[in-house]
Amino acid sequence: MNHKLDFYTQYHQLYIGDKESPQGTDDGNFWTEDATDSRLAIGEGILGIGLECYGPFKGELVLLDKKRNGVEYSQYDHIVEGGLNVRSGILQVLDCPNLNVELELKLNPGIYRVRVYSLNLNSVEGDAGNDYYIIEVWPDTHTERTVLKQYE
Repeated sequence: MNHKLDFYTQYHQLYIGDKESPQGTDDGNFWTEDATDSRLAIGEGILGIGLECYGPFKGELVLLDKKRNGVEYSQYDHIVEGGLNVRSGILQVLDCPNLNVELELKLNPGIYRVRVYSLNLNSVEGDAGNDYYIIEVWPDTHTERTVLKQYE
């Protein structure tokens, strides 16, 4: 299942999380130096995705049954993944800082792996560019943050 996303968010970030997450995104332990460098913050039931643009977000969220193998790394500027517990069975994509729900999907309650592919990051000048993001979500129990390709 593929869901197109096109909305305005601020502070170079958006959130993806469980509807019932306590959403502690302003905690100093959320956007740590490692989280900022990897472009992925991990909290209780919520992930922060780091963006190159300040506000405009264009991308897609793809629900998968299992991890996609055979990724052509050269097509992407940055790839990172981490785990997310969706206890409520409702996954939300939220803007920053207002936490407006931009997309809501029903899933089986459980732990999911979220992989974010970032493209066209060099196109960004100031607050705008042609950066694009693909967010893949599949059931998996591995929750640690892993950078598969680092953007410099």
